[in-house]
Amino acid sequence: MIVNETLVSYSVIAVYSAMAIYTLAFIMFTLDLSRRSASVAAPVAALQPVGARAGVVSDGAGDTLVLDSADAAASTAQPPAPRYLRAAMALTMIGWVIHLGAALFRGLAAGRVPWANMFEFSLTATAIVVGVFLLVQLWNDLRFLGAFVLGFALLALGIGTTNFYVDVVPLPPALQSGWLVIHVFVASLGTGFFAIGAALSVVQLLQARRVAGGVSRLRFLDTLPAAEVLENLAYRVIVVGFVFWSFTLIAGAVWAERAWGRYWGWDTKEVWTFIIWTIFAGYIHARATRGWRGSRSAWLAIIGFSAVVFNFTIVNLFFKGLHAYSGL
Repeated sequence: MIVNETLVSYSVIAVYSAMAIYTLAFIMFTLDLSRRSASVAAPVAALQPVGARAGVVSDGAGDTLVLDSADAAASTAQPPAPRYLRAAMALTMIGWVIHLGAALFRGLAAGRVPWANMFEFSLTATAIVVGVFLLVQLWNDLRFLGAFVLGFALLALGIGTTNFYVDVVPLPPALQSGWLVIHVFVASLGTGFFAIGAALSVVQLLQARRVAGGVSRLRFLDTLPAAEVLENLAYRVIVVGFVFWSFTLIAGAVWAERAWGRYWGWDTKEVWTFIIWTIFAGYIHARATRGWRGSRSAWLAIIGFSAVVFNFTIVNLFFKGLHAYSGL
């Protein structure tokens, strides 16, 4: 096996460049959330006693809170242009292109798909998560999730690069199959949609607490969709992810039969893949037929995505089995 070290170097440079740009985008998304909070707080601050603002004499029943003419004009004016949001999205797109370049260079250097070990999977899976985030903007404006998505991508990509980086090496015999391309790529797609669904569920819980009076300082929540809307969006996204994960489970069984002569062997990785499928199947079933709504469905979606992360990290690192090569 001949490894092109120049392409390996390009891949590493691209990874760190993408992380730097993602960091700038994360800051811009955070500033946009701050701007949203300020835009909500401004009209509230404009309310003042009549006697102090407009010179109207009190009728003895107490001051009446009104808006003076300047405040009324400000309240009907268009909100300030979301320059932070536009800059964040532009930086995210640039970072994503460079991120894809890093994965492409790694694959070309190895002469195979770039997801054969934990470093390569973190490289490719985070690119898919960000790609799914950009893709869903074509149907729904979910830019308010940018800080969550990029924060997760930065954390996963940073840990994968610093802790699990390995040189390009030949594939183990079990991975020398076309199913590597299909099985892992589809699993990454499912992970991307589950991540977006979990992010929507987190915001849904915050919105529900805000309505109940449990969250008062996060004023930017007033500019986001209602909890019910977020819940419906999360459900739609998770259903797409569930379809991909179902295919992942089936493709993994077929691959296992080709590689080890059996469809199912109770390997730790196989068991956890099935557990994840069961959690999300329960989420979809309970919400569709049992009427689960609100915080219960949100927590189940978050638990499901946590199981995905657990499967990739703890299971890969601390459990022995036939999938031990995924920790290399």
